[in-house]
Amino acid sequence: MAADVDAESPSATLSPIAVLTLIGGAFLPILSFFIINVALPTIGTDLDASKAELQLVVGTYGIANAMLVVVGGRLGDAFGRRRLFLIGMAGFTLFSLLCGLAPNIEALLVLRIGQGALAALMTPQVLATIAATLTGVSRVRAVGMFGAAGGIGAAVGQILGGVLVSADIAGLGWRLVFFVNVPICLLVFIAAIVIVPETKAVDRLAVDGVGAVLLGVTLVFLLLPLTEGRALGWPLWTLLMLGAVVPMALLFGGHQRRTERVGKPALVPPSVLRLRGMQIGLTIAVAFFASFGGFMFAFALATQGEAGMSPLEGGLTYLPLAASFLIVSIYNAALQERWGPSIIARGWALQAVGYTSCGIVLWSLWPNIGPLTLAIPMFVIGFGSGLVMMPLFGVVMAQVPAEQAGLGSGILITTQQTCISLGAATVGTFYLAVSTSSLGQGGALAVVEFAIAAIAIVAVPFSLRLRRS
Repeated sequence: MAADVDAESPSATLSPIAVLTLIGGAFLPILSFFIINVALPTIGTDLDASKAELQLVVGTYGIANAMLVVVGGRLGDAFGRRRLFLIGMAGFTLFSLLCGLAPNIEALLVLRIGQGALAALMTPQVLATIAATLTGVSRVRAVGMFGAAGGIGAAVGQILGGVLVSADIAGLGWRLVFFVNVPICLLVFIAAIVIVPETKAVDRLAVDGVGAVLLGVTLVFLLLPLTEGRALGWPLWTLLMLGAVVPMALLFGGHQRRTERVGKPALVPPSVLRLRGMQIGLTIAVAFFASFGGFMFAFALATQGEAGMSPLEGGLTYLPLAASFLIVSIYNAALQERWGPSIIARGWALQAVGYTSCGIVLWSLWPNIGPLTLAIPMFVIGFGSGLVMMPLFGVVMAQVPAEQAGLGSGILITTQQTCISLGAATVGTFYLAVSTSSLGQGGALAVVEFAIAAIAIVAVPFSLRLRRS
């Protein structure tokens, strides 16, 4: 059995197999977020679900995960990260199975909330355990693998979803996108019991319950109306919730400052957010995950719309992106050693080239596109995205003391999950609005690509400030 170690004075390290086991806890939640996209039409037909309900199948998972991931990180710091990882993995396995057995859309929505919540207990323990047990090149490599898991999970989710829905094994159809989690989760769970060491903070900090509620309400007020508003025609309640986001965020921020001022553990300590590297890193994270999430969402809508791709063809279009993510993950440590923090700026520059190239191909050839015509732009996008995402986790985590590794991990993953959902909602709404104009779906998707390329260009000089952080 794995030994127990304290975060501040690690006496054990992670074997390569243990690192891979933990990375499974980062891969599976992202896979589950994206694999559902290509199954939504089948779910709608089978369960007689409206478009608004189908959006909630995605939205409830993301909202529950974003709400609770910081709490999950805090709980891991206090009670043991392997313990929380195992609880999260066991619950995620159970809820994946139940989602696949859901008899109606109402049951599926409730179960997706549970699936997202249990993922929030599991995921922050991955980075926190890596930070507590590894140093030097081993830590850089492991953190890079964590970043790769997010990108590869997003791409593989689209690919695997298309394959499973098209295969329709035993007539299970969309249910397979949930059942596929179960055997993988069981393997990861058993491996974690045997080879992952327990780590925790030396000083157990209480969880800021009021802060957790305020953060959760703020995220619900932001993400729920953005997820449902377009499908429902923007009813009054969606506008009221959006209008309350800023006051709720200010209330949460004020509570965090007061809590830290009196010496109590804040959920998201302002002192941590004031670290210069943390501020720059989180700003880059917001731009990256929002644009990447928006791209994946709009691309799936367009290619399976006017372009007439099947779920399988649409999924295979992401294969070059997944391949380039994998390549970057293999050479991530060497690239960081050679280029240092400037690797992130280089990644943004490559993304600008990739998104621009993709937009040009779409503008020129639409709707006669397919996996082959988009292979090179998608490969470049994936390579550039990997150069941003993988080092970024390490840059942010390096700013957080070891005893607060779960906190730093939770903040970063909350940013990731929130911005992926936010990007899908905002970019998706923009795409759908433009697609009804004379540009059509192809022109709208090209405009989205050009807009993300512009964000990448702006991000290049900003990312270079990490040199001085």
